[in-house]
Amino acid sequence: MTAKAEVQKTPFTPYQRRLFAFLSVASFFEGYDFLALTQILPNLGAEMGLMPRHEGLLVGVINAGTMIAYLLVRKADQWGRRRVLTVTILGYTLFSLLTGLAPNVIVFAVCQLAARVFLIGEWAVSMVYAAEEYPSDRRGMVIGVIQAFSSLGSIVCAGVVPLLLATPLGWRSVYFVGGVPLLLMAVARRGLRETSRFQEQAAARPAEGAQPLGRILRSPYRGRMLQLAVIWGLTYVCTQNAVTFWKSFAVRERGFSDGEVGASITFAALASMPLVFAAGKLLDVVGRRKGAVIIYALAAAGVLGAYSLGSRAGLTAALVFAIFGASGVLPVLNAYTTELFPTDLRSDAIAWSNNLLGRIAYILSPVFVGVAAEEVGWGSAVSATAIFPLVALALILWLLPETRGKELEETARI
Repeated sequence: MTAKAEVQKTPFTPYQRRLFAFLSVASFFEGYDFLALTQILPNLGAEMGLMPRHEGLLVGVINAGTMIAYLLVRKADQWGRRRVLTVTILGYTLFSLLTGLAPNVIVFAVCQLAARVFLIGEWAVSMVYAAEEYPSDRRGMVIGVIQAFSSLGSIVCAGVVPLLLATPLGWRSVYFVGGVPLLLMAVARRGLRETSRFQEQAAARPAEGAQPLGRILRSPYRGRMLQLAVIWGLTYVCTQNAVTFWKSFAVRERGFSDGEVGASITFAALASMPLVFAAGKLLDVVGRRKGAVIIYALAAAGVLGAYSLGSRAGLTAALVFAIFGASGVLPVLNAYTTELFPTDLRSDAIAWSNNLLGRIAYILSPVFVGVAAEEVGWGSAVSATAIFPLVALALILWLLPETRGKELEETARI
Protein backbone atom coordinates (compact mmCIF):
# COMPACT_ATOMS: atom_id res chain seq x y z
CA MET A 1 0.00 0.00 0.00
CA THR A 2 1.42 3.38 -0.96
CA ALA A 3 1.87 6.28 1.43
CA LYS A 4 -0.65 8.23 -0.60
CA ALA A 5 -3.28 5.50 -0.17
CA GLU A 6 -2.62 5.43 3.57
CA VAL A 7 -3.07 9.18 3.78
CA GLN A 8 -6.31 8.96 1.88
CA LYS A 9 -7.63 6.40 4.38
CA THR A 10 -6.60 8.37 7.46
CA PRO A 11 -9.79 9.08 9.44
CA PHE A 12 -10.73 12.54 10.59
CA THR A 13 -9.28 13.58 13.92
CA PRO A 14 -11.67 14.24 16.82
CA TYR A 15 -11.22 17.98 16.25
CA GLN A 16 -11.93 17.65 12.52
CA ARG A 17 -15.14 15.79 13.34
CA ARG A 18 -16.20 18.49 15.83
CA LEU A 19 -15.30 21.20 13.33
CA PHE A 20 -17.28 19.39 10.61
CA ALA A 21 -20.33 19.35 12.88
CA PHE A 22 -19.89 22.99 13.90
CA LEU A 23 -19.59 24.27 10.32
CA SER A 24 -22.53 22.12 9.24
CA VAL A 25 -24.78 23.56 11.96
CA ALA A 26 -23.68 27.09 11.06
CA SER A 27 -24.61 26.38 7.42
CA PHE A 28 -27.99 25.08 8.60
CA PHE A 29 -28.93 28.58 9.76
CA GLU A 30 -27.76 30.09 6.47
CA GLY A 31 -30.34 27.89 4.73
CA TYR A 32 -33.03 28.69 7.28
CA ASP A 33 -32.53 32.43 6.86
CA PHE A 34 -32.38 32.22 3.06
CA LEU A 35 -35.75 30.49 2.82
CA ALA A 36 -37.33 32.48 5.67
CA LEU A 37 -37.46 35.63 3.56
CA THR A 38 -38.96 33.64 0.69
CA GLN A 39 -41.64 32.14 2.92
CA ILE A 40 -42.74 35.34 4.64
CA LEU A 41 -42.46 37.69 1.64
CA PRO A 42 -46.15 37.52 0.56
CA ASN A 43 -47.29 37.90 4.18
CA LEU A 44 -44.91 40.77 4.85
CA GLY A 45 -45.93 42.38 1.56
CA ALA A 46 -49.62 42.16 2.45
CA GLU A 47 -49.04 43.62 5.92
CA MET A 48 -46.83 46.44 4.63
CA GLY A 49 -48.83 47.10 1.42
CA LEU A 50 -45.99 46.18 -0.96
CA MET A 51 -46.41 45.70 -4.72
CA PRO A 52 -44.37 43.08 -6.62
CA ARG A 53 -41.77 45.67 -7.63
CA HIS A 54 -41.48 46.73 -3.99
CA GLU A 55 -40.94 43.11 -2.95
CA GLY A 56 -38.20 42.77 -5.55
CA LEU A 57 -36.61 46.02 -4.36
CA LEU A 58 -36.78 44.84 -0.74
CA VAL A 59 -35.00 41.60 -1.62
CA GLY A 60 -32.40 43.59 -3.56
CA VAL A 61 -31.75 45.96 -0.64
CA ILE A 62 -31.41 43.09 1.82
CA ASN A 63 -29.08 41.28 -0.53
CA ALA A 64 -26.82 44.34 -0.57
CA GLY A 65 -25.59 42.97 2.75
CA THR A 66 -23.99 40.09 0.89
CA MET A 67 -21.84 42.61 -0.97
CA ILE A 68 -20.95 44.59 2.15
CA ALA A 69 -19.79 41.28 3.62
CA TYR A 70 -16.77 41.73 1.34
CA LEU A 71 -15.21 44.04 3.93
CA LEU A 72 -15.55 41.39 6.62
CA VAL A 73 -14.59 38.29 4.63
CA ARG A 74 -11.30 39.70 3.36
CA LYS A 75 -10.23 40.43 6.94
CA ALA A 76 -9.86 36.68 7.46
CA ASP A 77 -6.51 36.92 5.63
CA GLN A 78 -5.34 39.50 8.20
CA TRP A 79 -7.18 38.77 11.46
CA GLY A 80 -7.37 35.01 10.99
CA ARG A 81 -10.22 32.66 10.15
CA ARG A 82 -11.26 32.03 13.76
CA ARG A 83 -11.68 35.68 14.76
CA VAL A 84 -13.77 36.57 11.72
CA LEU A 85 -15.98 33.48 12.09
CA THR A 86 -16.60 34.39 15.73
CA VAL A 87 -17.61 37.95 14.82
CA THR A 88 -19.99 36.75 12.10
CA ILE A 89 -21.80 34.27 14.37
CA LEU A 90 -22.35 36.85 17.11
CA GLY A 91 -23.43 39.56 14.66
CA TYR A 92 -25.89 37.34 12.82
CA THR A 93 -27.45 36.17 16.09
CA LEU A 94 -28.08 39.76 17.20
CA PHE A 95 -29.62 41.04 13.98
CA SER A 96 -31.72 37.95 13.38
CA LEU A 97 -33.44 38.54 16.71
CA LEU A 98 -33.78 42.29 16.03
CA THR A 99 -35.52 41.51 12.71
CA GLY A 100 -38.43 40.02 14.63
CA LEU A 101 -38.88 43.34 16.45
CA ALA A 102 -38.95 45.49 13.30
CA PRO A 103 -41.90 47.96 13.43
CA ASN A 104 -41.91 48.75 9.69
CA VAL A 105 -40.45 47.64 6.38
CA ILE A 106 -37.51 50.07 6.57
CA VAL A 107 -36.29 48.73 9.92
CA PHE A 108 -36.94 45.19 8.66
CA ALA A 109 -34.75 45.86 5.62
CA VAL A 110 -31.94 47.40 7.69
CA CYS A 111 -31.89 44.53 10.21
CA GLN A 112 -31.96 41.89 7.50
CA LEU A 113 -29.29 43.72 5.50
CA ALA A 114 -27.01 43.68 8.57
CA ALA A 115 -27.89 40.04 9.26
CA ARG A 116 -26.88 39.13 5.70
CA VAL A 117 -23.51 40.84 6.15
CA PHE A 118 -22.67 38.53 9.04
CA LEU A 119 -24.45 35.49 7.63
CA ILE A 120 -22.60 35.53 4.30
CA GLY A 121 -19.37 36.33 6.13
CA GLU A 122 -19.87 33.24 8.27
CA TRP A 123 -20.68 31.12 5.20
CA ALA A 124 -17.61 32.29 3.26
CA VAL A 125 -15.18 31.76 6.14
CA SER A 126 -16.72 28.33 6.80
CA MET A 127 -15.76 27.36 3.26
CA VAL A 128 -12.19 28.53 3.88
CA TYR A 129 -12.10 26.37 7.01
CA ALA A 130 -13.41 23.40 5.03
CA ALA A 131 -10.79 23.84 2.32
CA GLU A 132 -7.84 24.37 4.66
CA GLU A 133 -8.54 21.83 7.40
CA TYR A 134 -9.47 18.66 5.47
CA PRO A 135 -7.55 16.30 3.16
CA SER A 136 -7.55 16.92 -0.58
CA ASP A 137 -9.29 13.65 -1.51
CA ARG A 138 -12.33 14.54 0.63
CA ARG A 139 -12.34 18.32 0.32
CA GLY A 140 -15.22 18.32 -2.16
CA MET A 141 -17.25 16.02 0.08
CA VAL A 142 -16.71 18.22 3.15
CA ILE A 143 -17.61 21.40 1.29
CA GLY A 144 -20.64 19.67 -0.22
CA VAL A 145 -21.98 18.27 3.05
CA ILE A 146 -21.57 21.60 4.84
CA GLN A 147 -23.51 23.23 2.02
CA ALA A 148 -26.10 20.43 2.18
CA PHE A 149 -26.91 21.38 5.74
CA SER A 150 -28.03 24.72 4.33
CA SER A 151 -30.70 22.78 2.42
CA LEU A 152 -31.64 20.99 5.62
CA GLY A 153 -32.15 24.41 7.22
CA SER A 154 -34.42 25.28 4.31
CA ILE A 155 -36.45 22.13 4.89
CA VAL A 156 -36.97 22.93 8.54
CA CYS A 157 -37.89 26.50 7.65
CA ALA A 158 -40.40 25.37 5.02
CA GLY A 159 -41.98 22.97 7.48
CA VAL A 160 -42.32 25.33 10.44
CA VAL A 161 -43.11 28.65 8.72
CA PRO A 162 -46.78 27.81 7.89
CA LEU A 163 -47.24 26.96 11.58
CA LEU A 164 -45.42 30.07 12.76
CA LEU A 165 -47.38 32.34 10.43
CA ALA A 166 -50.56 31.18 12.16
CA THR A 167 -49.32 32.32 15.59
CA PRO A 168 -50.18 35.76 17.05
CA LEU A 169 -46.66 36.98 16.22
CA GLY A 170 -47.03 35.98 12.57
CA TRP A 171 -43.89 36.37 10.44
CA ARG A 172 -41.94 37.80 13.40
CA SER A 173 -41.96 34.41 15.10
CA VAL A 174 -39.90 33.01 12.19
CA TYR A 175 -36.94 35.14 13.23
CA PHE A 176 -37.38 34.59 16.96
CA VAL A 177 -37.46 30.81 16.49
CA GLY A 178 -34.50 30.92 14.13
CA GLY A 179 -32.46 33.30 16.26
CA VAL A 180 -32.60 31.65 19.67
CA PRO A 181 -30.67 28.45 18.74
CA LEU A 182 -27.89 30.67 17.37
CA LEU A 183 -27.09 31.58 20.96
CA LEU A 184 -25.91 27.99 21.39
CA MET A 185 -23.60 28.44 18.39
CA ALA A 186 -22.12 31.53 20.03
CA VAL A 187 -21.19 29.35 23.01
CA ALA A 188 -19.93 26.40 20.94
CA ARG A 189 -17.52 28.63 18.99
CA ARG A 190 -15.17 28.71 21.99
CA GLY A 191 -13.75 25.33 20.98
CA LEU A 192 -12.83 26.63 17.52
CA ARG A 193 -9.14 26.76 16.53
CA GLU A 194 -7.33 28.79 13.92
CA THR A 195 -6.64 26.83 10.71
CA SER A 196 -3.20 25.22 10.56
CA ARG A 197 -2.46 26.70 7.15
CA PHE A 198 -3.14 30.24 8.37
CA GLN A 199 -0.99 29.65 11.46
CA GLU A 200 1.88 28.39 9.32
CA GLN A 201 1.59 31.35 7.01
CA ALA A 202 1.42 33.83 9.90
CA ALA A 203 4.52 32.28 11.49
CA ALA A 204 6.46 32.49 8.23
CA ARG A 205 5.92 36.20 7.63
CA PRO A 206 6.29 39.34 9.72
CA ALA A 207 3.21 40.95 11.26
CA GLU A 208 1.38 43.16 8.76
CA GLY A 209 -1.09 45.97 9.11
CA ALA A 210 -4.26 46.46 7.14
CA GLN A 211 -4.07 44.98 3.65
CA PRO A 212 -4.77 47.32 0.70
CA LEU A 213 -8.24 46.76 -0.75
CA GLY A 214 -6.80 46.29 -4.23
CA ARG A 215 -4.02 43.91 -3.23
CA ILE A 216 -5.34 41.00 -5.30
CA LEU A 217 -5.72 43.27 -8.33
CA ARG A 218 -1.95 43.79 -8.30
CA SER A 219 -1.23 40.08 -7.96
CA PRO A 220 -0.84 37.37 -10.62
CA TYR A 221 -4.25 36.05 -9.53
CA ARG A 222 -6.26 39.04 -10.78
CA GLY A 223 -7.39 37.36 -13.99
CA ARG A 224 -8.50 34.19 -12.24
CA MET A 225 -10.43 36.20 -9.65
CA LEU A 226 -12.23 38.17 -12.38
CA GLN A 227 -13.11 34.96 -14.23
CA LEU A 228 -14.68 33.51 -11.10
CA ALA A 229 -16.51 36.78 -10.41
CA VAL A 230 -18.25 36.56 -13.80
CA ILE A 231 -19.13 32.90 -13.23
CA TRP A 232 -20.49 33.63 -9.73
CA GLY A 233 -22.57 36.52 -11.11
CA LEU A 234 -24.08 34.56 -13.99
CA THR A 235 -24.93 31.71 -11.63
CA TYR A 236 -26.59 34.03 -9.10
CA VAL A 237 -28.90 35.60 -11.70
CA CYS A 238 -30.76 32.30 -11.73
CA THR A 239 -30.15 30.61 -8.39
CA GLN A 240 -30.84 33.71 -6.30
CA ASN A 241 -34.35 33.96 -7.75
CA ALA A 242 -35.05 30.24 -8.22
CA VAL A 243 -36.57 29.72 -4.77
CA THR A 244 -37.03 33.32 -3.59
CA PHE A 245 -40.10 34.05 -5.70
CA TRP A 246 -41.54 30.55 -6.01
CA LYS A 247 -44.15 31.10 -3.30
CA SER A 248 -45.26 34.38 -4.92
CA PHE A 249 -45.52 32.55 -8.26
CA ALA A 250 -47.37 29.54 -6.83
CA VAL A 251 -49.86 31.61 -4.81
CA ARG A 252 -50.60 34.29 -7.39
CA GLU A 253 -50.35 32.39 -10.67
CA ARG A 254 -51.25 28.82 -9.69
CA GLY A 255 -53.63 29.53 -6.78
CA PHE A 256 -51.73 27.56 -4.13
CA SER A 257 -52.49 28.14 -0.44
CA ASP A 258 -49.82 28.78 2.21
CA GLY A 259 -50.19 25.18 3.33
CA GLU A 260 -49.85 23.79 -0.20
CA VAL A 261 -46.77 25.91 -0.83
CA GLY A 262 -45.23 24.77 2.45
CA ALA A 263 -45.97 21.14 1.63
CA SER A 264 -44.54 21.43 -1.89
CA ILE A 265 -41.37 23.18 -0.74
CA THR A 266 -40.92 20.72 2.13
CA PHE A 267 -41.35 17.73 -0.18
CA ALA A 268 -39.06 19.22 -2.84
CA ALA A 269 -36.39 20.11 -0.30
CA LEU A 270 -36.56 16.63 1.26
CA ALA A 271 -36.40 14.94 -2.13
CA SER A 272 -33.46 17.11 -3.14
CA MET A 273 -31.44 16.26 -0.02
CA PRO A 274 -29.83 13.04 -1.33
CA LEU A 275 -28.74 14.95 -4.43
CA VAL A 276 -27.45 17.89 -2.41
CA PHE A 277 -25.47 15.67 -0.04
CA ALA A 278 -24.06 13.77 -3.02
CA ALA A 279 -22.94 16.92 -4.88
CA GLY A 280 -19.65 17.33 -3.01
CA LYS A 281 -18.81 13.63 -3.26
CA LEU A 282 -19.60 13.80 -6.97
CA LEU A 283 -16.90 16.46 -7.35
CA ASP A 284 -14.36 14.18 -5.67
CA VAL A 285 -15.34 11.17 -7.81
CA VAL A 286 -15.77 12.59 -11.33
CA GLY A 287 -13.94 15.88 -10.90
CA ARG A 288 -14.94 19.52 -10.69
CA ARG A 289 -15.56 19.99 -14.42
CA LYS A 290 -17.70 16.90 -15.09
CA GLY A 291 -19.54 17.48 -11.82
CA ALA A 292 -20.29 21.03 -12.90
CA VAL A 293 -21.87 19.79 -16.14
CA ILE A 294 -24.28 17.53 -14.26
CA ILE A 295 -25.18 20.02 -11.53
CA TYR A 296 -25.58 23.10 -13.72
CA ALA A 297 -27.68 21.26 -16.32
CA LEU A 298 -30.07 19.99 -13.65
CA ALA A 299 -30.27 23.46 -12.10
CA ALA A 300 -31.28 25.13 -15.37
CA ALA A 301 -33.86 22.45 -16.18
CA GLY A 302 -35.30 22.61 -12.66
CA VAL A 303 -35.82 26.36 -12.65
CA LEU A 304 -37.38 26.33 -16.10
CA GLY A 305 -39.85 23.64 -15.09
CA ALA A 306 -40.61 25.04 -11.62
CA TYR A 307 -41.88 28.30 -13.14
CA SER A 308 -43.54 27.05 -16.33
CA LEU A 309 -45.35 23.75 -15.70
CA GLY A 310 -49.08 23.74 -15.01
CA SER A 311 -49.83 21.02 -12.48
CA ARG A 312 -48.86 21.06 -8.82
CA ALA A 313 -47.20 17.66 -9.19
CA GLY A 314 -45.10 18.83 -12.13
CA LEU A 315 -44.14 22.07 -10.44
CA THR A 316 -43.16 20.27 -7.26
CA ALA A 317 -41.06 17.73 -9.15
CA ALA A 318 -39.25 20.49 -11.01
CA LEU A 319 -38.78 22.37 -7.74
CA VAL A 320 -36.76 19.39 -6.47
CA PHE A 321 -34.11 20.14 -9.10
CA ALA A 322 -34.41 23.91 -8.71
CA ILE A 323 -33.66 23.62 -4.99
CA PHE A 324 -30.89 21.13 -5.69
CA GLY A 325 -29.43 23.47 -8.29
CA ALA A 326 -29.50 26.51 -5.99
CA SER A 327 -27.47 24.51 -3.46
CA GLY A 328 -25.55 22.19 -5.75
CA VAL A 329 -23.77 24.89 -7.74
CA LEU A 330 -22.24 26.28 -4.54
CA PRO A 331 -19.86 23.37 -3.78
CA VAL A 332 -18.62 23.64 -7.36
CA LEU A 333 -17.83 27.33 -7.10
CA ASN A 334 -16.66 27.19 -3.48
CA ALA A 335 -14.25 24.40 -4.37
CA TYR A 336 -12.79 26.40 -7.24
CA THR A 337 -12.68 29.69 -5.33
CA THR A 338 -10.88 28.18 -2.35
CA GLU A 339 -8.56 25.92 -4.36
CA LEU A 340 -7.23 28.31 -7.01
CA PHE A 341 -5.66 30.91 -4.69
CA PRO A 342 -2.82 30.83 -2.12
CA THR A 343 -3.46 30.98 1.62
CA ASP A 344 -2.61 34.67 1.97
CA LEU A 345 -5.11 35.60 -0.77
CA ARG A 346 -7.79 32.92 -0.28
CA SER A 347 -10.28 34.98 1.75
CA ASP A 348 -9.53 38.08 -0.34
CA ALA A 349 -10.30 36.11 -3.51
CA ILE A 350 -13.63 34.92 -2.11
CA ALA A 351 -14.45 38.45 -0.95
CA TRP A 352 -13.71 39.97 -4.35
CA SER A 353 -15.08 37.31 -6.71
CA ASN A 354 -18.17 36.37 -4.70
CA ASN A 355 -19.08 39.04 -2.15
CA LEU A 356 -18.14 42.17 -4.10
CA LEU A 357 -18.32 41.52 -7.84
CA GLY A 358 -20.39 38.35 -8.14
CA ARG A 359 -23.03 39.69 -5.77
CA ILE A 360 -23.83 42.59 -8.08
CA ALA A 361 -26.02 40.16 -10.03
CA TYR A 362 -27.26 38.65 -6.76
CA ILE A 363 -28.50 42.08 -5.64
CA LEU A 364 -29.80 43.52 -8.90
CA SER A 365 -31.43 40.46 -10.45
CA PRO A 366 -34.37 40.29 -7.95
CA VAL A 367 -35.10 43.96 -8.66
CA PHE A 368 -35.24 43.39 -12.42
CA VAL A 369 -37.19 40.15 -12.01
CA GLY A 370 -39.72 41.95 -9.79
CA VAL A 371 -40.20 44.70 -12.39
CA ALA A 372 -40.51 42.11 -15.18
CA ALA A 373 -43.03 40.14 -13.12
CA GLU A 374 -45.45 43.08 -13.14
CA GLU A 375 -45.47 42.90 -16.95
CA VAL A 376 -45.21 39.18 -17.74
CA GLY A 377 -45.80 37.43 -14.40
CA TRP A 378 -43.47 35.64 -12.02
CA GLY A 379 -43.42 32.47 -14.11
CA SER A 380 -42.08 34.02 -17.30
CA ALA A 381 -39.78 36.42 -15.46
CA VAL A 382 -37.97 33.77 -13.42
CA SER A 383 -37.96 30.93 -15.96
CA ALA A 384 -36.09 33.22 -18.38
CA THR A 385 -33.14 33.26 -15.98
CA ALA A 386 -32.51 29.54 -16.62
CA ILE A 387 -30.21 30.43 -19.52
CA PHE A 388 -27.61 32.05 -17.23
CA PRO A 389 -26.35 28.86 -15.51
CA LEU A 390 -25.70 27.38 -18.94
CA VAL A 391 -23.56 30.39 -19.86
CA ALA A 392 -21.73 30.06 -16.53
CA LEU A 393 -21.12 26.36 -17.23
CA ALA A 394 -19.63 27.19 -20.61
CA LEU A 395 -17.18 29.56 -18.94
CA ILE A 396 -16.23 26.93 -16.33
CA LEU A 397 -15.40 24.43 -19.06
CA TRP A 398 -13.51 27.05 -21.06
CA LEU A 399 -11.54 28.80 -18.33
CA LEU A 400 -11.14 26.67 -15.19
CA PRO A 401 -8.77 23.70 -14.73
CA GLU A 402 -9.44 20.39 -13.03
CA THR A 403 -8.39 20.47 -9.35
CA ARG A 404 -9.70 17.15 -8.02
CA GLY A 405 -7.41 15.41 -5.52
CA LYS A 406 -4.70 18.07 -5.53
CA GLU A 407 -3.32 19.83 -2.45
CA LEU A 408 -4.12 23.54 -2.09
CA GLU A 409 -0.48 24.49 -2.57
CA GLU A 410 -0.56 22.67 -5.95
CA THR A 411 -3.93 23.99 -7.14
CA ALA A 412 -2.92 27.56 -6.27
CA ARG A 413 -0.01 27.27 -8.72
CA ILE A 414 -2.13 26.06 -11.66
